[in-house]
Amino acid sequence: MSQHIPDNISDLTRATNYGTWRFQKGWKPLPVVDAEGCWFTDDTGKRYLDMSSQLMCVNLGHKNPRVIEAIAEQARELPFMGPAYATNARARLSLKLLEVLPAGLEKFFFATSGTEANEAAFKIARMVTGRNKIISRYRSYHGSTAASIAATGDLRRWAMEPAGKAMGFVFAPETNCYKCPIRHTYPGCGIACADYIDHMIRSEGDVAAVIVEPIVGTNGVLVPPPEYMPKLREICDRHGVLLIVDEVMTGWGRTGQWFAVDHWGVKPDILTTAKGITSAYVPLGLCATTKKLADYFEDHYFSHGHTYEAHPITLGPAVATIEEMQRLNLVERAASLEPYLRHKLEALKAGHPSIGDVRGLGLFFAVELVKNRNTKEPFNTMRDKIEGKPLVVDQIAARMMADGVAQQSWVSHFVIAPPLIVTNEELDFGIDALHRHLTLADALVD
Repeated sequence: MSQHIPDNISDLTRATNYGTWRFQKGWKPLPVVDAEGCWFTDDTGKRYLDMSSQLMCVNLGHKNPRVIEAIAEQARELPFMGPAYATNARARLSLKLLEVLPAGLEKFFFATSGTEANEAAFKIARMVTGRNKIISRYRSYHGSTAASIAATGDLRRWAMEPAGKAMGFVFAPETNCYKCPIRHTYPGCGIACADYIDHMIRSEGDVAAVIVEPIVGTNGVLVPPPEYMPKLREICDRHGVLLIVDEVMTGWGRTGQWFAVDHWGVKPDILTTAKGITSAYVPLGLCATTKKLADYFEDHYFSHGHTYEAHPITLGPAVATIEEMQRLNLVERAASLEPYLRHKLEALKAGHPSIGDVRGLGLFFAVELVKNRNTKEPFNTMRDKIEGKPLVVDQIAARMMADGVAQQSWVSHFVIAPPLIVTNEELDFGIDALHRHLTLADALVD
């Protein structure tokens, strides 16, 4: 017997569910009843352009028919089998991953989220090296469970300290050429932020790995200078430290390459990813390692696992997602749309004194708001966010939502990351809404 769904699902959800990363007071989730392409629809029939692919994950757009059918096909073929068994879905996806991942990543652990993928990466790095410490960076996000939140540099870690997070994580400065945390200026800096990690490895001791988002995601779409990732790779090699790249957000064509590290030809020891691997239709995370790391476990106990590791329902649709990306040339499409999106956002910056910086690659951009362009002072800080103070970017995003554009905002910037199938006309629609409501921030500029 089907259960009756109440008229007001927003109130029911609010009463019975936790809203993530927020104060619960005042949360009123929008009821969504449909989604297709780059748009989703609420219970009144109003449509919204999804300018951030939900959480930067619906890369194929909503309701791709082939991926939906792949979910049904996999359910009919084999809905579940434990991780100790080989399945057709597991074999098919493993072969497909060897086609698109950076060369050298040949052994896979399948999880159900980016968080879990990073937890696996940390355990593998520590088991193989026999060392403990992981160097992460400020302005980073790596997940919400004990180790992955400990590796997170942003405000979401604060409320969990010290009891709610794992130990053994230390932080380096982020790579932010717009507002360098160590007050250098590129290119005269000589990539001092990478040199600082070198100093940390030598000074900390017991370092197993360095984890970075090649392009920082939620925390500002911080694109490193071209020398940074190759230099970091060399530093890790020199010290025998593993390099973990978190491509949960930057993978799967988002930046105009299959993976962000492909822009610089860097080969990591471990790559973690999720989100776009299934266009978020089903929850799948991946931890991929080199054969050299995998060989260690031929004679050493692999001390990790989940009931849902290599769950067939998650693997079958991933194959379809990758094939759809190839069929539609979406990696190339993201690269080809970059000049158009960059031009539109730079024009926006020219007309709004509240925009301090525009940066990004492919279909992955940030628009950073500042109170003063000369000092680069933001309207709000991470402390404001964690204390629940009103944020200028959230006020602008709310006005855009009223105009039918869903736009991800975070502390002092917007993340522009529409589905890779987005059209020029849809980009125009979204950016025009941002243009209209930036007047709110412009009025507050010093």
